[in-house]
Formats: sequence, structure tokens, C-alpha cells
Amino acid sequence: MGTPLIKGMDVERLRRAGQAAAGTLAHVGARLAPGISTADIDAWVREDTARRGGTPSQLGYKGFPAAVCTSRNHVVCHGIPRPDERLAPGDIINVDVTTCLGGFHGDTSATFLIGEVSAEARHVVDVARRCRDAGVAVVRHGARLGDIGAAIEELARQEGCSVVREFGGHGIGHQMHLPPHVSHVGRRGTGITLRSGMVITIEPMVNLGRAEIRVLPDGWTVLTEDGSLSAQFEHTVLVTREGCEILTPTPPAGEML
Repeated sequence: MGTPLIKGMDVERLRRAGQAAAGTLAHVGARLAPGISTADIDAWVREDTARRGGTPSQLGYKGFPAAVCTSRNHVVCHGIPRPDERLAPGDIINVDVTTCLGGFHGDTSATFLIGEVSAEARHVVDVARRCRDAGVAVVRHGARLGDIGAAIEELARQEGCSVVREFGGHGIGHQMHLPPHVSHVGRRGTGITLRSGMVITIEPMVNLGRAEIRVLPDGWTVLTEDGSLSAQFEHTVLVTREGCEILTPTPPAGEML
């Protein structure tokens, strides 16, 4: 099954879902500080998502017990919020928000710096952000899926980092996860051809050390195998004839609250 092409009013519904998710992410990000628990983040996401008229897509998805993924330091993805996990100066934390609004989903994440962080932490966060943007920059009608992975992997390698292979982006629309799988590694000119109207997420997970990962017994929490820091940034994008439209843009500072 291929990715459904989004047309007409459905594009506007996707924009609204993406803007809601981006607004919640910005709202939560502005409140992060040492001493905040990851359970606090979960509560804020629930409250803000409801305030915007949406529901958290992640809550209950395949049994996931929270409304948001909170992945701190060497946690690559799918970190489960806990009341006993508190942010400390020097931490980095990825907050992954997905909102269902009007029957469509918007999916976005960012990694935040808590207080003064090490040069290594700042580096991996910066590289992860630039890797996402490099992947987004090659999206257009007629591009190949492998072009995205190649752009991301090349930049990460140049910066001395690695890209997680086991997880990637995905199609999105009426469901949170749809085909195709969007690998963040690859070769240019390979993979399916992107078509105007496709909606996908680009969300590279970039490690400061090696790319290998392991999953905790909870079945969700993914760690770097070598204990190195990991960072991630994500946008939902609509493929267009001219390039792409970012459906989860960061709102202006005055609109975050």
C-alpha cells in the first residue's frame, strides 16, 4: 500500500493538526528547566493539546502509556515520562509531540538544552537539527526517498556523528503511522519516488557515538548501546511540485502560549 495523496480541504486539516502539535511543543519547551519531571511534561502536553482542541496521538498507541515521548541524554527515542525522572543542568531532552485534530495527525519533536550543557551535547543537538533540515531540503515532487537518507547521513558523518538505522520517519495523515518508511540513511537515486500530495515525517536520531542501540525491558525505551548522547528533531512535511511545505513550523515566540 502506498502513501495516500492529500488534496483539497484535507491539506488545511493537516496544517491545523501540524500547527497544533508545533504549538504544544513550543509551549512545553518554553517551560523546561532544572527540577521539572518528565511526568510534568506529560501533564503539560495533555493540557495544552486539549486546549487546542486535539487529543494526543501517542496515548495508548500499541499500549504506549503516555501522551508524549521524553527522551533524555542517551535515550534515543520512546522515553516514557516518569515522576521520578527530573531534569538537571547539563541535560538534553527530546520532546516528541503528536496531535490528532479533526481526524488528522501532526507529528513534531525537538531536543532542548537544560541549563549550561557540554560542548559535546551542544554539538550533537546542533547536528541533529541540521540533519533534519538537510533531509527536508531535498524533498520535492520527483525526488527519491534515498535522497533524504543520503543527505542526512552525509552531514552526520561529516560532523563525526552517526545516524540510527532501526527507526525512521513515516507517512502520516488519517493515521499517525502510514507507509512509506522514511530511512535516515540511504543512497541517492534509490527508493520510491516522492509525489506531490504525499505527507511524511523526517525525524533523524543522531548519536554522538556509534549508531547501535538497545531497547529496555519495558519494550519502548531505546538507548544508545555505548551510552553516548543522542538528539532528534522532527517535522511533518507535505511534498509539493516546488519542494515541500513544513506542516509543523515553530510558531513565533508571541504565539507559543
